[in-house]
Amino acid sequence: MTPHRTPWFQLQRLTRWSGREPRRLFWPWVACVMVANMIAGMLVGVPMFLGIASNMAAFAEANPDRATVTAGPGHYSMQIDGPVPPTLLLEPMRWFVPGVAIVTLLSVLLLAAAVVRRLHDSGRPGWVGLLPLPFLGTGLIAFWRVFDQFGRADALPDTGAFLLLFGNNVVYLATLAALVVQLCRPSDPGPNRFGPPLD
Repeated sequence: MTPHRTPWFQLQRLTRWSGREPRRLFWPWVACVMVANMIAGMLVGVPMFLGIASNMAAFAEANPDRATVTAGPGHYSMQIDGPVPPTLLLEPMRWFVPGVAIVTLLSVLLLAAAVVRRLHDSGRPGWVGLLPLPFLGTGLIAFWRVFDQFGRADALPDTGAFLLLFGNNVVYLATLAALVVQLCRPSDPGPNRFGPPLD
């Protein structure tokens, strides 16, 4: 494996905002970051799901008249009649949104300089890579606000916040798709205003 194709090569260039980067070096790095992102997402999500399952099992045990539990080899199901206290679901989820925000921020930081160099390689300015970020940030904040309302018994659902979240996500996905199209463009042959091509 050549030095250019190793993740260490990309880690050494995390803060290098100048120069160029061809597709053959960029996309393997994106794949590495996305795999790390999925693993980190599981590390954030699994404790939440285990906490919810534990709370629901405790609720079923404390309320046998409202719960029907069926268990067997490789099979477990629980049916609860009527509503359950929201805290059973929300308590394990309280760190989920901040955890997702941290994982997302780390992924953005790991990809930022490489995105700028990849845009430079096809003659595009690096600021094009910023287009999805305001919508990503707004989406995380709006998601937190919508999620926070579920924990308050006196709060009515805020349809405005939900609609903002939905519309924001549509725009975020559109700007992300436009950025991916730019990142897929072929390299400029020979030198351009951002320097010579990377060998």
